[in-house]
Parts: sequence; structure tokens; C-alpha cells
Amino acid sequence: MNGARRAAAASLAIPRRGAPLGLLVLAALLFLALGTGRYEVSPEEIARILLAPLTGTESGASATAETVIWNVRLPRVLTGLLVGAALATAGAVYQGLFRNPLVSPDILGVSAGASLGAVLGIFLSQSALMIQALAFAGGLLAVTLVALLGSAIRGRDPILVLVLAGVAIGALLGALISLVKILADPYNQLPAITFWLLGSLASVTRGDLLSILPAILLGLMPLVLLRWRMNLMTLDDEEARSLGLETRRLRILLIAAATLMTAAAVSVSGVVGWIGLLVPHVARMIVGPDFSRLLPASLMLGGGYLVAVDTLARTIAEIEVPLGILTAAIGAPFFLWLLTTTRTGWR
Repeated sequence: MNGARRAAAASLAIPRRGAPLGLLVLAALLFLALGTGRYEVSPEEIARILLAPLTGTESGASATAETVIWNVRLPRVLTGLLVGAALATAGAVYQGLFRNPLVSPDILGVSAGASLGAVLGIFLSQSALMIQALAFAGGLLAVTLVALLGSAIRGRDPILVLVLAGVAIGALLGALISLVKILADPYNQLPAITFWLLGSLASVTRGDLLSILPAILLGLMPLVLLRWRMNLMTLDDEEARSLGLETRRLRILLIAAATLMTAAAVSVSGVVGWIGLLVPHVARMIVGPDFSRLLPASLMLGGGYLVAVDTLARTIAEIEVPLGILTAAIGAPFFLWLLTTTRTGWR
């Protein structure tokens, strides 16, 4: 066990040659996202604006450019980075725990629960903060129901029971969402509900970013600390227990951490599909199945991917395209390509 811990600690990061390149690409994406839009800001201006508080000097940029960067684009870009990283990491955890490449953060009803909470908030004309809180609570409540069902049904494969319970709860919550949409005002509430369900970062503020940051960091912490045990959880339960692992408690802890991250992300972005399913596959192709490498790779790829998609969403048309449409349009063909070209087995 100690040998596994030392081996994992030695390989915490993406391989040395890949990490700097990945960080460089991510930094370029962030600068591109900050500078692109109806009001363009050059990379030099962005650098001066961001460095001004650190150096204590004037940025020399226009007041409009400073307002656009500090109040609009920086919160949005950082939130996109955080949401993408959280969804991709949660997907990698779920796929490893359930030993199934088709599992994503949606499988335990997290997205459906968060959607129902947000839809109820919009239907009841609540404030944006309350809608976000209801979405967060809905996601956690859905997973709690799934976990209770999983623990109540004994004598069968616990993983299969959890997945099936998640599918059933997700379908039930989906029906309730449809019911609320039928009852909603078709001129005001229904468009808002539909837009939220398609996913968007258009209305994100600095407060939204700060509100989800603690929950995502809290969920990420056990994943980082237990990364070497996560590798053992991909083994059969009996084999993992023979190596001294408390599989039941560890599985509950890891699912709770991944669910917390997902619920926090969905509460501000709406439903953004495919990231939790697709990005872990790409990360696994690049760095392999070792979770100590898969974790940072999924974080970087997921964050960078959503920042890139969000930049595309607000620039390719006169109106902003919902994120869920773009992630599905990009993700589905790419996933089919992976399916038809990958010859190696999945772990």
C-alpha cells in the first residue's frame, strides 16, 4: 500500500513535458477569451489591466476596457474554467468508481435534481441567488434519494443498483420538470426555464464565482488526498478489500465529493452536458488511467474546453448560443469518432 502511495505521489502531475505545454495552451485560451467579444481588448491591455493591482500602477487602458475585463469577462471566464474543471473531474471519478466508460455526472440524477430546483425557483419568481441555492439543494437531494434507494435494496450488485436508481430518479425528476414547464407562464417563465436548462454563463457575476468556489474546492480536496486509493477502486471490490481498502465508505465519500462539485457547477451554469462524459476519455487517452495523472489532466482539459466553448458561444452569432447546444454538437460526433477508432480496452 505504501508503495502505491509513493508511486502515486511521484506521479501527481501530468508528465513533465506535457504539463508546461498544457498550462501554456490554457493561458492562451484564457487570454483569447478575455480579449474576444463585441468590445475587443488586446493581449497587452489585458496584461496591463490584470497586473495593475499587483504593481500599484495605472494600467493605461480605457475605463471601458477595465470595466469589461474586471466586471464582465474575468468572472465569466474564471467561472467557466471552474465549472468545466468540476464537471470533467466528477466524470472521471464516476467512470472510475462505476468501472463504466458511459457514466457521467448525470447518472445519479445530480443534473436532473439541480434542474428541478432551478426550474421551481424560476417558476416561483425567486431571486437569482435563491434559484442558485435551490439548484444546489436539488442536486444534493437527488443523490441522497439515490443513495438511500441503493442502501435499501440488498442482495444485488450495489453499483448496478445505484446506476439503475439514478436512472429512475432522473426520469422522475425529468417528468416533474416537464410538469412545471407546462404550468409556467409561456411569455416570461417558460423562456427563462428553457434557457437555463440549455446551459449558459451569460449572467454569471463575481458573486456567483465566489459562491461556488468553496464547494468545488471542498469536493476536490478528498479527490486529491485519496488519488492513490482511487486507482484501487477500479479493481473488483473483493480485490480492493484484500488490499486493505474500506470500499463502501470510500465509495460514498468519493461520490459525495464528485456530487458536491457537480451540484455547485450546475447551480450557476445550468445543464452543460457531455463534458463529464467526453473529457475524461480524452484525458485518459493522453495520460492513461492512473488517477494521480488523470485528475490534473481532467481539471485542465475540462476547464479549457468550457472556456473555449463559451467563447465560441458568445461570438459565432448575433445572439448568444446556449452552451448545451454547442457541447452536444461538438461532443456527440467526437464521441462517435472515439468509439469507432479506439481499439484499446477501457479501464
